[in-house]
Amino acid sequence: MVDKENNKAPVEVHDLTVAYHTRPVLWDIDFEVPDGKLVAIIGPNGAGKTTLLKSILGLLPLSSGWIKLYGGSYQQNRHRVGYVPQRESVDWDFPTTVLDVVVMGRYGKLGWFRRPGRKDMDVARRCLEKVGMESFANRQISQLSGGQQQRVFLARALAQEADLYLMDEPFVGVDAVTEKAIVQLLSELRSQNKTVIVVHHDLQTVREYFDWALMINMHLVAIGPIEEVFNEDNLRKTYGGRLAILSQAADVVAKERA
Repeated sequence: MVDKENNKAPVEVHDLTVAYHTRPVLWDIDFEVPDGKLVAIIGPNGAGKTTLLKSILGLLPLSSGWIKLYGGSYQQNRHRVGYVPQRESVDWDFPTTVLDVVVMGRYGKLGWFRRPGRKDMDVARRCLEKVGMESFANRQISQLSGGQQQRVFLARALAQEADLYLMDEPFVGVDAVTEKAIVQLLSELRSQNKTVIVVHHDLQTVREYFDWALMINMHLVAIGPIEEVFNEDNLRKTYGGRLAILSQAADVVAKERA
């Protein structure tokens, strides 16, 4: 299924190679993501998961290949893309309120020289309500817990009213309330036929939270529906000898949840 507006897939990646100081981090990556899918990017540390997201966002130079979003560049379609970065990469000491952070998500539609109007403020407040943060609208962002900060950034992405969402490890280090809010948000975006690509580390919840898996370890191992690609063979190709350790950890988590 492709975008009805221009008959193009949300994300197309062809022959992608990315290198840091001549050292390849990703190489020969080819894939296409259709509309309306919740996609988990999974792989070991250093596999290039965040690098792939940043490449899609046009934040890194490509050594070879190309990336298209809805048939064009990120710059051409940035108004259709929402981004939730890793929480650790954000300067949370910046003096601004929760509502102001969420309103920033409207700038892609407004342009930098128009001030947000009543409609934009209303959208921002509705997005805060969706993630359970409406009562914190006037709080300084630095005064929030880690989970609350993550929910604010999710609200900011929602305020963009995008078609494609890229999220870099949104579940890491969050509390149970925030995890539940993220899962509900993913379900809502799916119901709206949005495409969501998430860097995810918890193998135990991949089947529960996502439709598709994109499995990488510097090169593409597999991509497709969970029931087709998320299997032991592909997991071993992705994680190698580390899979046994991950399986043991997953067993511990399963027993704790039981």
